[in-house]
Order: sequence, then structure tokens, then C-alpha cells
Amino acid sequence: MSTPRFYVIGFGALMLFDTGTQISFKLAGIEAGEFAPHPTWLREVLLSQWTWTAVLGYLCAFVTWMTLLKHAPVGPAFAASHLEVVMVLIVSVVFFDERLSLMQCLGGVSIVLGIVCLSMSKAEHPDDA
Repeated sequence: MSTPRFYVIGFGALMLFDTGTQISFKLAGIEAGEFAPHPTWLREVLLSQWTWTAVLGYLCAFVTWMTLLKHAPVGPAFAASHLEVVMVLIVSVVFFDERLSLMQCLGGVSIVLGIVCLSMSKAEHPDDA
């Protein structure tokens, strides 16, 4: 049985990798500029450090996710993996000066409340898988 520390470190790493990947894709898009169906644009994207940082982030997130799934209950693990969406919203506001709509805010709150509810349910019924 895994310890709470394992879950905190594991899901923290997963959130970091997933959020970093999404931010890297954003930066690669900014660097490449507006889409143009031209080999020069594709070359810019493929040679961007941010594209390769995103690929590395996906690989790290995949390994982290597979490791967590060996030990964590699937329901709460799947829900907690969506914290990345909330983190990307926060990072987008702080670092990219983006504005959130009411629906985005409600969606983020819903994700967090869902994770809290699943965690509380799992704490009350630890034998359920």
C-alpha cells in the first residue's frame, strides 16, 4: 500500500509535467506565429525548443501516470489528473495575461469540488477500489 506522501509527490509531479507540457505548447505556438501551411512554418515548429520540451513533458507525464495507476485507486486518480486543467488556467492568467470566462471559472471550481468529493468518499470507504 502506498503512503499519502507517495500520492502527494506523484500527483504533484504529474500536475507539473502536464502543466509544463501545455505551457510549452503555448510558447511553441507563440514562437511559430500564425499557422501557415508552408514548410517554413512547420520547420519552425519542429525545431522549436518548446515543442521538444512539450514532447519530453508528455513522456514524463506518461511514466508518472502509469506509476500512479499501479498504486492509486482509478476513480480519484483520474479525477486528480484533471487538476492540470485548473493549473493551466491559473498559469495562463498569471503569465499570459489571459482573461477567464465565467464558464472557465465554474469549470475549474467543478473540477476541484469533484476531486474533493471523490477523496472524501474514498476516505469513508477505503476498501472500495
